[in-house]
Amino acid sequence: MITVDELVADRALGLSYVAGRAGGGRLVSWAHVCDMPDPWRWVNAGVLVMTSGGGLPVDASEQAAWLDKLAQAGISGLVLAQPPDVPPASREMMRLADELRLPLVRFSFNMQFQVLARTAIERIMSVTLQRALLPHGLPDQSSVDVAVHYHPAQSGVAGDWFDVIPLPGTRVAMVMGDVVGHGLRAAATMGRLRTAVQNFASLDLPPDELLSHLDELVLRIDADEPATRGEDGSIAGATCLYAIYDPVSACCSLARAGHPSPALISPDGTVEFPHVPAGPPLGIGGQPFESTEWELAEGSQLVLYTNGLVNNRDRDYETGLGLLRGALADSDRTPEETCTAVLDVLLPDHPSDDVALLVARTRALHTDQILDWDMAYDPAEVASARAVVTRKLADWDLDEMAFTTELIISELATNAIRYGSAPVHLRLLRDRSLICEVSDASSTSPHLRYAAGMDEGGRGLFLIAQMAQRWGTRYTDSGKIIWAEQPLPRHTQERIPPGRI
Repeated sequence: MITVDELVADRALGLSYVAGRAGGGRLVSWAHVCDMPDPWRWVNAGVLVMTSGGGLPVDASEQAAWLDKLAQAGISGLVLAQPPDVPPASREMMRLADELRLPLVRFSFNMQFQVLARTAIERIMSVTLQRALLPHGLPDQSSVDVAVHYHPAQSGVAGDWFDVIPLPGTRVAMVMGDVVGHGLRAAATMGRLRTAVQNFASLDLPPDELLSHLDELVLRIDADEPATRGEDGSIAGATCLYAIYDPVSACCSLARAGHPSPALISPDGTVEFPHVPAGPPLGIGGQPFESTEWELAEGSQLVLYTNGLVNNRDRDYETGLGLLRGALADSDRTPEETCTAVLDVLLPDHPSDDVALLVARTRALHTDQILDWDMAYDPAEVASARAVVTRKLADWDLDEMAFTTELIISELATNAIRYGSAPVHLRLLRDRSLICEVSDASSTSPHLRYAAGMDEGGRGLFLIAQMAQRWGTRYTDSGKIIWAEQPLPRHTQERIPPGRI
């Protein structure tokens, strides 16, 4: 972190010069305008405010070392102040901003200074806000091997976002979105939409229904904030692609709202852009979204990206897709290597829009990790279910989990037979955790409640909640699934490397 060595005031120019150090070496002189509100807050936040490049090293090797120290110091924004009597060093500062990929704001000391200073502060705040709202890591899950890269626009942060969300039943959701516009409002809207997607995902909604709820949210945001509308009255909408991958069935269901279609790399290296029904952008309203489903071979790579990757001022969309197809034409790469290859070809030197790229290589849950058993619609079948589960746990070397798992299966199966509808099906999954699932054809969901001392029932789900790490209900086209998840004993856990970001 940068430490302040000295402070010298120059009342003639109305500046405060701050000499600072980073990494133990003298760096440069910062300059803050005295009228800027709470300037020391920006030093602590890693914002470099300079006067005409004063203090920049001249020698190229010294500049490289200087840039390295500056990056290590966590600088997140540059502001160039140009007093009228000091020759500008705009070209050097532009080069510096390019190398660091940081927002650069230039202004002169004139009557418009206050407006321009506020613009500079808002731009830096939007960068800081977006960095805080985007994921800082990827969750542990074994359905896909993921790599993600994000590059902000040079002219100011936009509203691109991404997410990887673990779902019940070893499934995983992958999200890629893009909010129209740049600046603080776009970053804030992005944060609201990302939070909404996570909440909707916790309800286990299919992709088309999730996008419908997100569309309604964007309409409410536009109605509540008229300032988001442009001069032509257009709304500040967004685009989004939502995909759910199931490693048990090896199927991926997708829906998109005005977002570019994903690319798919087959294990043999074939690259294609399969059709995903093109729904309208979020915020239009009144039109439905449509899901599609793909069956993916194990080892396939799904590539999600924002429009800034393929379309910019130097090339059109079709040309960008052609370049993307060529950059993806190699199946013998990790997701991280695929990201690097794509960005080497398509990332502009001076991106005018945010660029987000997510590559997910699919895994499959093999048959020796799954127990499937159709249950007769008879209360006596519960004892048989316990016996089947106990034998399978012994095969998996999980005998120590037999007692709690039998209790969970007994409760789930009894509820399905007593309150649900035939057919009833039992499924046990051994992944990073042990997942017990019982499905039936009824859409009636049980609710957890506290049973009174004299109640004869109502304690089953309470016991499950105490014994399981998580439990819940998800609805299907043919009924519902009640599931409960237990952590595996430490000595049996297989460490699978998490995704990289």
